[in-house]
Amino acid sequence: MVVVSIAFLILLILNVPLAFTIGISSILFFIGNPDLPLTIPVTNMVASTQSFPLLAVPFFVLAGNLMNVCGITERLMKYASVLTGHMKGGLAHVNIVLSTLMGGISGSAASDAAMEARILGPTMIQKGYSKGYTAAVTGLSSLIVATIPPGIGLILFGYVGEVSIGKLFVAGIVPGVLMAIFMMAVASIVARKRGYQPERAKRPSLKEILDSTWENIYALMFPLILIVGIRFGIFTPSEAGAFAVVYAFVIGKFIYRELTWEKFFEALYQTAIDNGIIMLIIICSSIFGYVIIINRAPQTIAMFLSYITTNPTLLLLIILGFLFIAGMFMEPTVNTLLLTPIFLPIVRAAGVDPVHFGILMMTMITMGSMTPPVGVVLYTVCALLDCPTDEYIKESIPFVLSVIFLLIILTFFPQLVLFLPNLVFGS
Repeated sequence: MVVVSIAFLILLILNVPLAFTIGISSILFFIGNPDLPLTIPVTNMVASTQSFPLLAVPFFVLAGNLMNVCGITERLMKYASVLTGHMKGGLAHVNIVLSTLMGGISGSAASDAAMEARILGPTMIQKGYSKGYTAAVTGLSSLIVATIPPGIGLILFGYVGEVSIGKLFVAGIVPGVLMAIFMMAVASIVARKRGYQPERAKRPSLKEILDSTWENIYALMFPLILIVGIRFGIFTPSEAGAFAVVYAFVIGKFIYRELTWEKFFEALYQTAIDNGIIMLIIICSSIFGYVIIINRAPQTIAMFLSYITTNPTLLLLIILGFLFIAGMFMEPTVNTLLLTPIFLPIVRAAGVDPVHFGILMMTMITMGSMTPPVGVVLYTVCALLDCPTDEYIKESIPFVLSVIFLLIILTFFPQLVLFLPNLVFGS
């Protein structure tokens, strides 16, 4: 295991793609143990793809890409502007609210950040917002997308940890909305200090709000239909993904009439790339997972943590601190696949609800993609907005602190996360 760890760190430092870093370092364990045949990693790689719940991932990725090219994104941006454009620093609020609305569409923080950086970023800079602040709002607000259903990370956590994906979807709603409120509070404080002006001259009328809501009704109904369908057994989470694809296609092609065949094939192309990356990481992580289990890593870490504390809340805070650091060096998908088998048994044994832990874990490690030194979202928005990373880092600190503060609240008050899934699915 020492050789695996050293090889992993060296390959990580050399900037080898994470899937290959995981796969190569894991294979070294079998090479150094002649008693273990090399057929084991091959078998594990193949077996990791043979999962019915895992079918939800490619379907939801395709649905998100279809919705991004069929006019839903532009409509939601106008809707967000109607709701919050009258507030000081209006475009920052529009950015945050758009991420909240997109949470039910794209399911991917990186996709949302890239989309908003292209659509909203240039307008914000043109209106006088600093590049660093624009990039920070765009990057950190995309974290909401990973929490509100149907987040791809929640599907992977449910798949790896054998936790109800339906419950995870419902559990993410309240934390996602609270995160938007916390970030909007930060944006309001910054707007008052810097004199950022509203986007609209006056508050929207009730008629404007109702008209805009009706215009976006198909996008707003999407996550609700998924949750109701899963709850009442109309479809499983995997089948919900297939439904999402059909729903996106019908809305884009026959209702909004903006989904051309060219855009359709563009969405398919992007989906193939996205799913290829995800699946490669999954199959390589399966080998690493076997190495972790055979070396009894969960039991060793659990024993170590038990010497520190047996208090479930303090245990959660310690693990979240570790996840925050891990998230800074590895992307969320990798952390989900590698760390869920380690920490989930530990918190379960301590009496922590796995759904509660799943929301906390996925929020914390996803935030790592928005922080240095290797945050994918960080570098994506900075590249698209031509923003120096040091400016982004400085401006992102208040938003990062607001998310950490929210996670501490959710740690101490788990019912904020659990009351809705318990209400919908039962305790």
